[in-house]
This record gives sequence, structure tokens and C-alpha cells, in this order.
Amino acid sequence: MTADPDLGSLTNTYTVPEGIRRLRADKALALSHPEHSRVAFHRAFDAGLVRLRGKPVSRDASVAGGDTLEFSFPDTKPAELKAVEIPLDVIFEDKHLLAVNKAAGMIVHPGAGTGEDTLVHALLAHCAGTLSGIGGVERPGIVHRLDRETSGIILVAKTDAAHRGLSEQFSERALQKEYLAIVAGATPLMSGSVRKAIGRNKSQRHKMAVVEAEDGGKDAHTDWEVVERFGPVATLVRCAIHTGRTHQIRVHLKALGHVVMGDAVYGWKPDTRLKVQPPRVMLHAEHLVFEHPITRKKLDLRAPLPEDMAAMAAQLRQVSAAVSKAKALAAKPALPRKKPGPPAYHVHESRK
Repeated sequence: MTADPDLGSLTNTYTVPEGIRRLRADKALALSHPEHSRVAFHRAFDAGLVRLRGKPVSRDASVAGGDTLEFSFPDTKPAELKAVEIPLDVIFEDKHLLAVNKAAGMIVHPGAGTGEDTLVHALLAHCAGTLSGIGGVERPGIVHRLDRETSGIILVAKTDAAHRGLSEQFSERALQKEYLAIVAGATPLMSGSVRKAIGRNKSQRHKMAVVEAEDGGKDAHTDWEVVERFGPVATLVRCAIHTGRTHQIRVHLKALGHVVMGDAVYGWKPDTRLKVQPPRVMLHAEHLVFEHPITRKKLDLRAPLPEDMAAMAAQLRQVSAAVSKAKALAAKPALPRKKPGPPAYHVHESRK
């Protein structure tokens, strides 16, 4: 190559190694330049920006050892979405990717009915001038999702290469993902594992449910452990997910009989013992361990418990203490009543 691969407007050259008798042109470039996606090369072919002996060639053109391909990439189109200055809690960032601690209530992707306050709008402003053309458009590459009410770590790619590398780790389940959840009730065990297939709820399409594989359910695996008990009222648990099904933790915890507090979709009902009810689903993506897709270094990221969940935990400790005290008083045996004694004896002075 004769130019920086990140500078798509410059011409690059690639000479097919001797010994190769026949190979598709698109495959030759994709194999020799793994920092770019095959889709990026397809755009270059379609735009006539790949040449052999000075003439544009198609993707399926055959090349052999000694052939030299000249290529460049189409100019990146600006995103149609507007960049909006919205404060972000950035946990990690370099020129390839960043990790954001998403606030509860923020929608990740814009869609029908959403405003200009999504994570993508905020990222376009935050990453201005640092994004390459992911999919041919200057945009952040978000490789996984968090529900609107779920807070915590979300990864964002800035380049095609980083996007592809992160996507591969997610598809191969090579990342370590842990969530914190406050659930209703006291779990009888300290830890456990749930392996129940998850699919679309047949009667309520906006919900997911435990569904047998033969009925369309997809494999889902969640490990969980108790972090803190709040008496019989609630429990703080840590969940490690080995698959990434929609609403996986919420569905699996419900299957255990412990709905995530605040999750009305899956059966949460207000608890009269609480002065302040959960303002949202009490679920937080707290811990993420993965390999940097470019540097190959291990990244171990954590997002602290958000204020609303910390406040809920503090309230639950008080409620738990009050419940325990009431139980202790109720269980304490009553002291036997003393039998009434004779009336007080009054001594009168004798009259003279």
C-alpha cells in the first residue's frame, strides 16, 4: 500500500503475491486488508474505484499473482441526523472506539416518535471529525443495545475495522457482560444459573417469554449471584449473560419468581412498604470485559451504580430493618401480668 488506509480519498495499490493462480478481486483485497470490511470494498467496486491495468474491474473479476490493483474508497456521506450537544459520561475513548455510561431514559437509536435526544444524536456531536464511514455514512457504530430504561455501559465503534471486530466478539460471545438488578423478594439461594430459551410472547408481541426451542425460542443462558439481601423485601443480584436475547435478564429473573423492581411490563406492582417507588426498571449494565478490536489489549470497564438505584438500595435497607424489627417484636414472648395485690393500707393517726 502506498497510502494511509484511513484516508479513503487517496489511491492505494495492492500486488497479488506470486503463486496465486486465480482469485476474485474483492476477496483478494478483503483478505489483504483486514482493517477494512468487505462491504467497504464492495462500495469501492460499485463506484468504479478499483482498477486493474488502469481500467475499472468488477467484484468478481479474476486476479493472479503479479497483478496490481489500484483502489480508493468513496467519500463518506455525512449523516442525515443532526448532531446535538448532549452531555455524555464517557468511560473509555480512543481513536477507534468509546464506551459510554448511558443514562436511564436515553434511547439509543432514533426511530419513529423519538426526538433529537438519542444516544446517536449525542455521539455525532461528541465524535465530530473523528468518525470514518461505517457502512458508507459518517456515523457511530453501535454494536449492541440497551433498553431505554436500562442504564450502563454501551460500546461504540468509530471505524469500520473496530465495528467489525466488536461485532465478531459479540457474535462469538467472547465478551464478559455483567448487570446489576434489584429484584422483588428474597431469593432462597445465593447463586444459580438459568438456561431457558427465550422467544416472542405469542399473545403480547411487545414482550418476550420463556419459549421452548421447538416453538421458536432461542438459547439463552444467565448466571446470577446475590450481592445484597434486603430482608424479605428485595435482593440486589449480579447477572452474567452468556447470550444476548432481548429482555433476557428481565425474562429469566421473572422465571425465577423475582421480577425486576419497576418492571411493570413483566409484572412489577408497587410495594406499599416503599415511600418512593422505583422510577424505572432497576437494571444496570455494570461490567464489561472485552478485547480491543485493534490493539488486542484487554479492557475491563465498570460503570458505578447510578444514583436512582443507590437511593433505592438505601431505602430498602431501612425498610428491611423496620420489617426485621417488627418481626422481632412480634416474636418476643409477652411478660406475664402481675396479679393485683391488696389495696394500699392507709395508716391514720390515732385521735386523742
